[in-house]
Amino acid sequence: MSKKILANDGIDAQGKAILEKAGFTVVTEKVAQEQLAAIINKEGYVALTVRSATTVRKEVIDACNGLKVIGRGGVGMDNIDVEYARSKGIQVINTPAASSNSVAELVFAHLFNAVRFLYDSNRQMPSGGAVKFDELKKKYAKGVELRGKHMGVIGFGRIGQNVAKIALGLGMKVLAFDPFVKQAEVEVDIADKKVKVPVQTVSMDEVLKQADFITFHVPGGKLITESELSVMKNGVILINTARGGVIDENELLKALNSGKVAHACLDVFENEPKPSQAVLDHAKISLSPHIGAATNEAQERIGIELAEKMIAALS
Repeated sequence: MSKKILANDGIDAQGKAILEKAGFTVVTEKVAQEQLAAIINKEGYVALTVRSATTVRKEVIDACNGLKVIGRGGVGMDNIDVEYARSKGIQVINTPAASSNSVAELVFAHLFNAVRFLYDSNRQMPSGGAVKFDELKKKYAKGVELRGKHMGVIGFGRIGQNVAKIALGLGMKVLAFDPFVKQAEVEVDIADKKVKVPVQTVSMDEVLKQADFITFHVPGGKLITESELSVMKNGVILINTARGGVIDENELLKALNSGKVAHACLDVFENEPKPSQAVLDHAKISLSPHIGAATNEAQERIGIELAEKMIAALS
């Protein structure tokens, strides 16, 4: 059996080293999407790893008879026809645990940006700070503290629970919803000590109605539309680092313009990699280009986890 692996969207050096030590040849040279199947067949790759950029659809799967494993460096696998691949005898694996903390920290990076207007003040200060200092100071004078507020978490898996850890550490109250999780014990690290805090999940309706801030950690689907927005608190802040389209962007813009939603924080978008210009231009949205797992630490963990799972799958 061939021992060649194509890491088409790259892999961390640690993960590559683990695979090479196990006897695999790992190629990280990027192959264009339209040439993917042909190159896999020509070079005899037995496994393919991807991140978000490369898609592995039915036509690629059908064309690659020698492919044994598809690995996704990350959580979501919506860029892979997972069930179809498995029906053809191809193993499909991902790395659900590796990026949980990185995504959770990005949630709070955005949230702190929103409640203290940093995303906007960082735009305005370079051009106007020297001549409009007092005006800008007044504009950004109504910040909000997180302590004591309700953090709503929709989707209480690994990432959602990591969000809860940070929220609890900040003195926030956590309202979590997940149809598959009734209760979770969240372990909060405080001064080298671990404090276990039980979190009982509640209904989604309760989260929507009571939370001051709501963050989403679900695999996809249009979850938040006009009806869901209407029951939220006035002045709620929404954070989406999960999948584009979880929040209907057109309805979100209406809610931002009316003041129903005070701010939105978006790392993901409906039309990636070409987000709506109306969303990008909106003065009440904190923006980042899908970087939830983009930390050095997460990439290293993803590479190691992916390598270990690839070796097990190909053994």
